Amino acid sequence: MPRSVWLLVAARAINRLGAFSLPFLTVLISADFGASATTAGLLSAAFGLATIPSRLAGGRLATTLGRRRTIVAGLTGCAVAQLGIAAAGSLAEVAVFAILLGLAFELYEPPSQALIADAVGPADRVRAYGLLNAGLAAGGAGAGLMAAVLGRWDLRWLFVADALTCLLCALVLHLTLPVDRADRADRPAGRRGGGAERVRPWRDRALWAVFVPGTLFALVGMQTVMGLPLTLARRGLPPADAGLLFTASAVTAVLVQPALRLRRLASLSDSSALALGHVLLALGLGGYARASSLPAFVAATVVCGLGEVLVMSRIFGVVAGLAPRGGADGYLAAYGISWGIATVAAPVTSTQALEHLGAAAPWAGAALLCLALAATYLLLVGPLLAARDRSAPDGVGAGGGSVPAAATDPR
Repeated sequence: MPRSVWLLVAARAINRLGAFSLPFLTVLISADFGASATTAGLLSAAFGLATIPSRLAGGRLATTLGRRRTIVAGLTGCAVAQLGIAAAGSLAEVAVFAILLGLAFELYEPPSQALIADAVGPADRVRAYGLLNAGLAAGGAGAGLMAAVLGRWDLRWLFVADALTCLLCALVLHLTLPVDRADRADRPAGRRGGGAERVRPWRDRALWAVFVPGTLFALVGMQTVMGLPLTLARRGLPPADAGLLFTASAVTAVLVQPALRLRRLASLSDSSALALGHVLLALGLGGYARASSLPAFVAATVVCGLGEVLVMSRIFGVVAGLAPRGGADGYLAAYGISWGIATVAAPVTSTQALEHLGAAAPWAGAALLCLALAATYLLLVGPLLAARDRSAPDGVGAGGGSVPAAATDPR
C-alpha cells in the first residue's frame, strides 16, 4: 500500500481509539442535567441529522479547499465541539455543541475515502478500504477499554479524551499528508471551482442504485449498535456484554483481512461479493433472533462481522469507480448520507421494534431485509453496473474511475 494509505489508516485508528464518547452523550444529558430520556434521544437525533450536511460539505470543501485542509478542519472542529460538551454548564450549551459536533463529524470522511481511491489502482481498492476498516476496528476494540476506565471517573473526561485523539490525528495528517495543490486540469477556464460544478452525483442512476440499498444496510448496522444492549437485557444477560460483542466484531474485522486476498474471493464481481456479504449478515442477524447465551451471541457477531467486512471493503470502491475524473469526493460524500439517515432513524426504529415486536422479530426482519438486499445486488445493481462498464471507454470502468477487480487482479 502507498505511504498515504498507511498514514490515513494509522491516524484514523488513533482517532477511533478515542471515539467512545458519543454512546454516552444521552447518559451525560440525563445524569448531569436531569433531562428525560425523550429529550436525550431528541438531542442524539439532532446530532445525527447534522451529520448529513456535514458529509455533503466534506465533499464540497475537498474540491475547493483541498483534501488535507478539509480533513484537518473536520477533526479540529470535532475536538472543539467535544471540549465544549465537556465544559458545558447547561442543557442548552450541550445541545449547541452536540449539533456543532454533528456538523463537523463527517467533514473528513469523503476526502479520506477519496484519497485512498486515488492512491491505489482499482484492483487494490478492496484491500485498501479493507485495511482502513481494519484500522478503525482495531482502534474501536481499544476504545471500549478506555471508556470503561474514564467513564467510571467522570463522563465528561470521555469527551476530553475524544477531543485529544481528534487533535492528535489532525496533527499527524497535517504534517504527513501531501500539501493541497490546486488542480486546474479538470476545471473549465473562466469558471471558479468548475471541476466541482460538473460533478452531479444525484443525477447518476447508478449511484442511486447503490445508495438505496446502502442506506438500508446502514440502518441494519445502526440497529445492531442500538439494539444489542436492549436485546441482551431481554434475554437475561447484562447489557454491558454488548461491549464484548462489539470487540468480537472488531477483532473479526482485523483477522479476516488476509482472506480478502484469496483468489476465489478477490475474483468475485463487486455485485457478487456484496450479495455474499449480505447473506452472511442475514445468517448472523438470524442468530441474534435465536441466541439466548453469550457464546451464541458471539458466534452470531462473528458471522455478522464477516459480512460487514465484505460489504465495507467493496462498496466504497464501487462508489469511487462511478465518479467522473476528479469527482470521487462528491460521490463518496453523497453516498455517505446513507449513514446520516440511519443515525437519525435507528434510535427510533430499533427501540420501537423491540418494544412492540419483542426481542426476536426485529432481528428476523433485519435478516430478511439483508436477503432482499443480496438479491437486489445480484439481479438489479450488478446488471446496471455491468452495462455501465460496457458503455465506458476501453480500460475504464463505470464512471470513468475503475475497472472490476477480477479483470485486473491476477490473485
